[in-house]
Amino acid sequence: METAFAQIKQLGAVATEATRRKIIAGLHELANSLEDPNDTVHRYGYLHLQTAAVKIGFDLKLFRLLVEAKEPLSVEQISQKTGADPAFLGRFLRYLASVGPVKEVGKDLFAANNVTKNLAEDVTEAGVSHCFETIGPQYQALPKFMKKTGYQNPTNEVETVFQDAWNTTDHAFAWFRDRPENLRYFNDYMAFRREPTLSWLTVYPVEEEAKDWPADRPLYVNIGGGIGHQSAQFKEKYPDLAGRVVLQDLPHSIEKALPTPGVENMVHNFFEPQPIKGAKFYFSRGVLHNHPDHKVKKLLENTKSAMTSDSVMLLDEMVLPETGVNAYAATMDIVMMAAMSSSERTEAQWRKILDDVGLKLVKTYTYNPVSYEAVMDVRLP
Repeated sequence: METAFAQIKQLGAVATEATRRKIIAGLHELANSLEDPNDTVHRYGYLHLQTAAVKIGFDLKLFRLLVEAKEPLSVEQISQKTGADPAFLGRFLRYLASVGPVKEVGKDLFAANNVTKNLAEDVTEAGVSHCFETIGPQYQALPKFMKKTGYQNPTNEVETVFQDAWNTTDHAFAWFRDRPENLRYFNDYMAFRREPTLSWLTVYPVEEEAKDWPADRPLYVNIGGGIGHQSAQFKEKYPDLAGRVVLQDLPHSIEKALPTPGVENMVHNFFEPQPIKGAKFYFSRGVLHNHPDHKVKKLLENTKSAMTSDSVMLLDEMVLPETGVNAYAATMDIVMMAAMSSSERTEAQWRKILDDVGLKLVKTYTYNPVSYEAVMDVRLP
């Protein structure tokens, strides 16, 4: 068995991202096939505890401490560094070691492993904290909500699981206005997880499409662009292209927008008419999956009304396959349903929505096939 494990580790070390994920999925399937009922109870029944324990680890800066130490630390040493009670830490670290985030190397002695290193990254802390603080309560409310509604697919963005979980009538994004910590986790996660190497800018022919674009016309409008990471990446990659670069979002995001030279920060609600007319690119990333079909159509219609014959609408979204959707994308679909009655969509579903508002999907450029991320080139017919 040890030989088999060693071979799998060796294969994983040199595998492509797609192959690595297949290995992980295969190992999970193998482990699940060996479970008895008690194992299954423990795997599903205590998942909430694992996430809560990791959040405590973040609060104590435990994972960064173990990684920076580069050698095992005793419970007493960790207590001195964190201020936590040694009696609690001994129990807590023992639990973490049993489920994977740290490694137990001796009595009251713990060290970093690969998962510890992952948990010490900014993107992981932001992502897990967002899931725990904002999404987690929705998981708890989901079964009762679905039972209450007769297991109908939610279509009203302000009558979904989110409102029940948080006892609010606000839309999820409006709710963030009074929750600065939740908003920070969300914005940080959205920013940190977007690796420049996994970007629509690596596949889309921007320079070819924008060749000879006049300087007196808008070049790039980032609709619902948050605090402006996408606009900054666009400006950094194409600093010499002519035309205005505009970031648009709601006030609570624009007031925290990055001060990127050459980028105009504009307050705009994309459910109202688009004020920038005749731009070359109207770009949005991960915006439409936040909304049910009727709201997506409204946003598209507003953008369409501002387009000219040489404009391009660029929709950066997941484009799901018709079968065999992986666990990450299937999870995101249910999360979006619970939060905003929205969804991840297949290309056929995207085409249907675009056809309904009189737009044409010209081409889909996939830049991250592992997570089905792609930018859709959409134009006036």
